[in-house]
This record gives sequence, C-alpha cells and structure tokens, in this order.
Amino acid sequence: MTKIGNSAGVILPKEVLAHLGASAGQELSLVVTPRGIELSSSDPDFEEQMKAARTVMTRRNRALRELAK
Repeated sequence: MTKIGNSAGVILPKEVLAHLGASAGQELSLVVTPRGIELSSSDPDFEEQMKAARTVMTRRNRALRELAK
C-alpha cells in the first residue's frame, strides 16, 4: 500500500501489470465479487458506452456522414 494524495494506492508487480495489459499510471477497474476482487484494465461502463456508439455508427452511418459535412 502507498499513499497517493488523500487516497491509498496499491503497488503491483510488473508481471501483474503485463498480464492485465496495463501500464504504470493507468487506472484499473476493481469489482468486488462473491469470489473476491477482480482487477481489470478496462472499465465495464465505458465498454457499454462504446458498444452503444458502435451500434449507432453502424446503423446511422449515412446520417452521421451528412452531419459531418
């Protein structure tokens, strides 16, 4: 554990960061599950928003192109 400003931080070994596909300074998502804690280098909420954006971009690509002109 380490102090980062007014918060607490965790120092992870390089091997763990490499396994997560994360780099130093990157924020990780932490999810508490019945089995324990899961760390992820992606944010589930952001992933859901990106999925919605891809759907709109695919279904409405002509309208978006016209708006971009």
